Amino acid sequence: MDDAGTAGTSRSRTATVLLVVAIVAVALNQRPAVVAVAPVLGDLRADTGLSAALAGVLTAVPVLCFGAFAPVAPRLARRVGLETAVAASLTLLAAGIALRLLSPVALLYGGSLLAGAAIALANVLIPAYVKREFRRPGAVMGLYSASLNLGAAAAAAVTVPLAAALGVGWREALGLWLVLAVAALALWLPVAGTGHERRRSGPPPTGAGSWALLRQPLARQVTAYIGLQSVQFYSIAAWLPTLLADAGVPVAKGGLLLGFANVVGAAGALLAPAQAGRMRTQRPLILAVAALYTVGLGGLLAAPDTATLVWVAAFGLAQGAGFALALTLIVLRSSTPMTAARLGGVAQCLGYLLAAAGPPLLGGLRDLTGGWSWPVVVLLVALIPMTWAGWGAARDAVLDTPEVGGASPTAARTPAESAGRGSPEHD
Repeated sequence: MDDAGTAGTSRSRTATVLLVVAIVAVALNQRPAVVAVAPVLGDLRADTGLSAALAGVLTAVPVLCFGAFAPVAPRLARRVGLETAVAASLTLLAAGIALRLLSPVALLYGGSLLAGAAIALANVLIPAYVKREFRRPGAVMGLYSASLNLGAAAAAAVTVPLAAALGVGWREALGLWLVLAVAALALWLPVAGTGHERRRSGPPPTGAGSWALLRQPLARQVTAYIGLQSVQFYSIAAWLPTLLADAGVPVAKGGLLLGFANVVGAAGALLAPAQAGRMRTQRPLILAVAALYTVGLGGLLAAPDTATLVWVAAFGLAQGAGFALALTLIVLRSSTPMTAARLGGVAQCLGYLLAAAGPPLLGGLRDLTGGWSWPVVVLLVALIPMTWAGWGAARDAVLDTPEVGGASPTAARTPAESAGRGSPEHD
């Protein structure tokens, strides 16, 4: 694990492996609470009477939280330390999953809200933590991103069969993921204990420090790319089993295919960040992701019940590589760990708020048109601005941080120029 040398301290190989295992454990928890809903959506609607649009809102609530609570993460990290903040997010996640075990439908939404808030914090904190702790973050970001996909794949593929094996209903099926959250917290706590050693003194950063980044085109492009990429991921994660069921594919098989998409995506998520870290510009990867999306979505539009495995594999590889690339761009376009946290907070706030519109929009459009052709066309058209934003975000530059160097807030710098200014450990 040569890429896992720490940026600020030296660790033994064993300590480094344990640290990476803890990061992977956190990552495995960042998707099941959201993705597990899709395979049980039919039973959930039958039991609760929710319409397709309201069911889409249920899947969108966590994604809305990803956006709404992302800006809180840098403040929390400044107050209690990155490690302790991550531990707090895991505790909140466990509470949210537990709340969904209770009967009233309102608590189903409430638990989803808590889980979404918890995941929002970890989404921002882990990339910043990786940037701080590892000199070459590409390989670790690859493992982190691949683990996001594996967690989503497990939730999609295992939720229904496991519930059937245990003889429990959809509510208990969602609650089964509480075990994974508690296990991750137990693995992370020894790491969280070092958080106070790395705390910064002084007041937390003001909101303007983060939002001022959007004056720079580079920050806006990173934000747009992560948002439009997330529209693709969460829209399909919410509706793929239903889309395939409407095309004649059994619901159980649809859940397995969604899981397969995430397993394939894990390969792309593992490779794309490592490759991105070796490239001066990541534009070839941006184009490859767009091409894979076009194949997958085009196949689902033209022949969803023919060569389904091919279309799902192409889409899965695209979303895995694309989402991992989006997260890695946050790290690569930042000069310091706190800049990465701030950019992550802003980009994921606006990006996920955009992404949250995907599931209910597609559900409502499906209800309106009586089929899935127009929803898939919308996703295909959205690839155009996504690729355009990614092209700009992938250029060889890093964000300027006016509070550090006093430079113009509208000008990005090349990595060489950033190094020449001595990039401090914290901004």
